[in-house]
Amino acid sequence: MFIEQGPIRPPSEAGSLLIRVTRNCPWNRCAFCKTYKKEKFSRRPLADILQDIDTVRRVAEQVEQMSRQQGPAGRVTAEVVQEAGARHGHLHYHVAAWLYYGGKSVFLQDANSLIVKTAELVQIIKYIRSVFPAVDRITTYARANTAARKTEGELRELREAGLSRIHMGMESGSDTVLKFIQKGITAADLLEAARKIRGAGLSLCWYIMPGLGGREYSREHALETAAVINAGNPDFIRFRTLSVLKGTPLYEMMKNGEFTPLEEDEAVEEQRLLLASLQGVTTAVVSDHILNLLQELEGTLPGDKDRMLGIIDRYLALSPAEKANYQLGRRAGVYAALDDMKNPNRYRYVEKLLRDVDGPESLQKTLDRIRRQFV
Repeated sequence: MFIEQGPIRPPSEAGSLLIRVTRNCPWNRCAFCKTYKKEKFSRRPLADILQDIDTVRRVAEQVEQMSRQQGPAGRVTAEVVQEAGARHGHLHYHVAAWLYYGGKSVFLQDANSLIVKTAELVQIIKYIRSVFPAVDRITTYARANTAARKTEGELRELREAGLSRIHMGMESGSDTVLKFIQKGITAADLLEAARKIRGAGLSLCWYIMPGLGGREYSREHALETAAVINAGNPDFIRFRTLSVLKGTPLYEMMKNGEFTPLEEDEAVEEQRLLLASLQGVTTAVVSDHILNLLQELEGTLPGDKDRMLGIIDRYLALSPAEKANYQLGRRAGVYAALDDMKNPNRYRYVEKLLRDVDGPESLQKTLDRIRRQFV
């Protein structure tokens, strides 16, 4: 059995069932992104989507039968997940893993499912909920200008059908930066989308890219992004530190001297300026991406603001040697948080790695190379 699935989903949707509603990205011009380059956007036929949902139901029934034969009290265990994959392939593994994580969350792919007509999207969401009554959370990606074109009433229809959250690539609140990276939206689009989404009772998650303005626009990027967050008050902001990838227009801009990427410390300083500038919001800050140097930088505003700034200040107060150790240790997967440096065995191991790196310039190249492997 087979269903069509897209290439990506947010890290927070790792345990979700993936249902592909559209293929690729209708904009597909962002200078930093290579995910859908050379791929044509299309809307999938409704019948194909509903058929995929039916296929998942049949696979789920097979997995549940396996679990009754092998799992304690019929539960889908990790062993059942592995056997389902080994015996039947990827789809069975994916569905079994979804059931293992509770079978309650669904993510609609690809980059901008909200572009589908509202009535059709309502039908898809309702069908998912009818086939899988345990599902209590359905989310999707959307572009800001697409969401802004929907009426608040349409978005409320989607929420009443069962849509829970919209993930949105904000990237920056600076119109200068948004234009530079060819995002195809404005700060006004972001705020109009936020007003309608939150007015409809949907959860909104904005993704922000520290470093996206380069050295040229770093301060503007931080301050104007903070200003848009202050005005929009999204439920979540998630940091996705920039890594300039080969094969993207931004990489060519970097080679041509039009864009100067930030080093690790500069990106952290930019994050501090942004975070310090947030006022009057009740937003949750999440740093759940491997490209973020300070992945422990998480909390809810306003209560956790000082604690999060303290994490940044603690890093910035490290000596140059300690910073180099943490940067390499974090990128090499030895450290997950600053406190991990207190482990003498880990610290010595990273020091050994550093001895193989010839000076600051070589360290920066090493860090860049490791980061590019993550995306």
